[in-house]
Amino acid sequence: MSLTDEAIARIRALIQSGKLPPGAKLPPEQQLAAELGISRSPMREAVKALAVTRVLDVRRGDGTYVTSLAPAVLLEGLGLAVELMQDNTLLELTEARRLFEPIATGLAATRATPAHLAEIRGHLDAMHAAREDVELLNKHDAAFHRAVVAATGNETLTTIVDGISSSTLRARVWRGLVEAGSADRTLAEHEAIYAALVEGDAGLAQAAALMHVSTTERWLRQAHEAGRTAEE
Repeated sequence: MSLTDEAIARIRALIQSGKLPPGAKLPPEQQLAAELGISRSPMREAVKALAVTRVLDVRRGDGTYVTSLAPAVLLEGLGLAVELMQDNTLLELTEARRLFEPIATGLAATRATPAHLAEIRGHLDAMHAAREDVELLNKHDAAFHRAVVAATGNETLTTIVDGISSSTLRARVWRGLVEAGSADRTLAEHEAIYAALVEGDAGLAQAAALMHVSTTERWLRQAHEAGRTAEE
């Protein structure tokens, strides 16, 4: 283990033990290095690394603080990583979405409040209105699913599902569906999800979401195979 890795491990241990709780200010660099028995150079690199991963927040002229450590903060980089994925990993991404999103939708059916349902309905109406505008359609599609998962009240689950639901992939799918004249069917699948949420039927909501994500996965597989054939 390098000295920087050791410094990272020791700072993380302080956070995990509660000695440096969320929002706490770290001691000055020299003092912290002395307390942990690590020289200042690797300590400085450790702080930089933990700042990149959103564990620490370095505020110029003020000091270094432990972040809130909330899932939305710590998992913030997931969405960016997903957007950088290449074509050969997009199918894996869709498979991951198929594992998470239907279950989250079923859970949302048991927890959604009238306010949640009103927000979801608003995005669904906006999707219908934007059926010929792929960019706007994609925007409200993402917001629809984000609102559904947010209705679970589970911040970790919401952050993960939102992270793997690549906006780039959604845009590609919607563009293909609109061009193929299949947008009506997909919008109907969203209506089915919403209806199940209104009924509070977890099983039906999960099934509706699974059908919807599977439709997307099927389209993507066909597009992937068509692309490979064209290359050959």
